[in-house]
Amino acid sequence: MSRRLRAVAGSGVAHVLFAFFAMGGWATFANRAHPMPKPLLAGLVQGVLSAALTLFLKTGIDHLSKRFDGSTAYWAPPLIVCVASTSLLVAIHTLSGTPEILRTIAVPLAVSTSYATLYAYSIAGKGNHR
Repeated sequence: MSRRLRAVAGSGVAHVLFAFFAMGGWATFANRAHPMPKPLLAGLVQGVLSAALTLFLKTGIDHLSKRFDGSTAYWAPPLIVCVASTSLLVAIHTLSGTPEILRTIAVPLAVSTSYATLYAYSIAGKGNHR
C-alpha cells in the first residue's frame, strides 16, 4: 500500500466523510419511493448521524471496555453501543420525519455493530481493556 493511500486510510476525517456519504447515500436510496425532499432529508440526517457515530464509536468502545472483565468484555460494550446507536437513530429519524426508518437504519446499524463487535473482541482478546 502506498504511503499516500495508507495516510488516507488512517485518517479520521476520511472515515467520517466516507460514513457521511456512504450511509447518507444509502438513506437517500432507502427512501427513494417518497416525494422529494424526504429522501434527501433522510440522507442528510443519516449522513450526519453516521459521521458522528463513526467519530465516537471507537471512543465509546474504549471507554466501556475498561468497565468489564472476562467474557463480559467481549459482548457488553458492543451491545451497549448498539442499543444506544439504535435508540439515537430511531429517535432522530422519527423527529425528522424519515418515512422508511427501518430500511434507513438497517445498513448503518449492521456496519457499526459489526465494527463495534470486532473492535471490542480485539481489545478483550488482547487483555488491553484494563
